[in-house]
Amino acid sequence: MAPGSRFESLNPPEMTIGQKLAAVNWLMVLLIVMIASVGFAMLYSAANGNVTPWAYRHALRFGVGLIVMLSVALIDIRFWMRSAYLLYAGVLILLIGVEVMGEIGMGAQRWIDLGVIQLQPSELMKVVLVLALARYFHGLTWVEVGNPLNLVPPLVMVGLPVALVLRQPDLGTAVMITMGAGGIFFLAGVRIWKFVTLFVAALAAVPIAWQFLHRYQQQRVLTFLNPESDPLGAGYHILQSKIALGSGGMFGKGFLQGSQSHLNFLPEKQTDFIFTMLAEELGMVGGLGLIGLYVLVVGYGFAIAIRSRSQFGRLVALGITTTLYLYLFINVAMVMGLIPVVGVPLPMISYGGTAMLTVMLGLGIVIGVSVHRDVRIGRAGVEDD
Repeated sequence: MAPGSRFESLNPPEMTIGQKLAAVNWLMVLLIVMIASVGFAMLYSAANGNVTPWAYRHALRFGVGLIVMLSVALIDIRFWMRSAYLLYAGVLILLIGVEVMGEIGMGAQRWIDLGVIQLQPSELMKVVLVLALARYFHGLTWVEVGNPLNLVPPLVMVGLPVALVLRQPDLGTAVMITMGAGGIFFLAGVRIWKFVTLFVAALAAVPIAWQFLHRYQQQRVLTFLNPESDPLGAGYHILQSKIALGSGGMFGKGFLQGSQSHLNFLPEKQTDFIFTMLAEELGMVGGLGLIGLYVLVVGYGFAIAIRSRSQFGRLVALGITTTLYLYLFINVAMVMGLIPVVGVPLPMISYGGTAMLTVMLGLGIVIGVSVHRDVRIGRAGVEDD
């Protein structure tokens, strides 16, 4: 790259493939494999002790995802810097394509049928938006981040996909995209008072926004506030989830012994409510054990971000790790009745193709930041210290 260019690189000699493989955080990879193995076991249980229809496909998808993750980890982070805006534009076009030719499933139009796989572009947007925002904020100084006018372009980058996702409709994914982007804004140095101002404005707009929610979305909020009001209808999911969680006790009923799930009282046990089934069969100890594995992965992600010598690498690792945390927090809080049901899967545990691909792609980029942690990318020709 020409000296003095906006993203000039000031780096050590190029690493070989062997050196990159040696630099991979294999303990983090092991933790990821352990989490996915728990997912395989739970999906095996969900099918009453059968690898079909969910466990076998989950293992196959994870195997492909693992190859993708390790391959992505070997790619120089400067490639993601150069490609960030192009990837964002590509996924945004796919989101627009969902409006035109999307597949309808479970009352929503969220997928594009590619023959081999049904792709959900909104899931991919969670990763590519982090890349695009990280590139944008990498090019700004601390003083420039404080200028409100410089926040208009990234706000537009967030607003466009959120608007398209809300049209599908998919409130849960829209919330995740917004919260993940908010994390990038905060980590990039946007002042706290601006978040407070936005939060107050959002609260003031709640009565107006309520009118634009779909009927089923309004019902989810009302059910969250009082699930007993319709125990056989809108409140059925969360009430059965609470019963299953409570019946698991400290050590659970035993693997393959969950009554709520195996007697089909628990809905969506292979996707959104799989953590409930795990807690019923393995108890609070099993649930906390799984959360502990996630916490270790999140901890590794934050440590990788801190050790990165480029602002772009730090923001990408922090942004993707925050997104992984949001997956975990929203899903667990949802099945426990702490927040409304919004349909967010448990990463590497819940059954689903695009969600698995997205998480593995994101984790591959985070591991790649670790592998290339000594790569320094200049901001406007100035070394990134």
